[in-house]
Amino acid sequence: MAKAKEKKSYLAIGKIVGPHGIRGEVKVEPMTDFAERFAAGGAAFLGLQTGVTEAEPVTIAAARPHQGRWLVLFGHIKDRNAAETLRDQYVLIPEESAMPLGEHENYAHDLIGLDVVTSDGQELGKLIEILFTPANDVYITRGERGETLIPATREVILSVDLPARRMIVALPEGLLAPASEEDADE
Repeated sequence: MAKAKEKKSYLAIGKIVGPHGIRGEVKVEPMTDFAERFAAGGAAFLGLQTGVTEAEPVTIAAARPHQGRWLVLFGHIKDRNAAETLRDQYVLIPEESAMPLGEHENYAHDLIGLDVVTSDGQELGKLIEILFTPANDVYITRGERGETLIPATREVILSVDLPARRMIVALPEGLLAPASEEDADE
């Protein structure tokens, strides 16, 4: 019997990237700094995207770190075939369960859609995706210049103004390609 979906706002703590082994474990790319979110016996939700209002409640039966990811076994998943059906889903928590943020910290879902501009006024477009890497997160913007990959470090991200939906960045030398052929000739 399938569990009923719950309606509320959710935040992603990880993304399921595929099955692991034959007993139903899944590999989860973490999207949180709080490892305790994956504690055995903990409650979570599954959904196809972050920020959703409907998600399926699940119980974490077991979890362990493995090569920069988490191997997670959900109580209702019994084999590899069932685990495969979870690929590309997010492991979610209710927004009201989010940990408080420190200074200069933002939730990923708050950053998506921000207008990104360089410190000298060049518009890079909107922040469309965040890659979570061990060294630092990488923000992907898309605009008239195409896609730009921006390292999310304090040296590069100068300011984030959530009410104005704007981020100011100082890109390292050579990171930004010229906007057109004419710019490259100057």
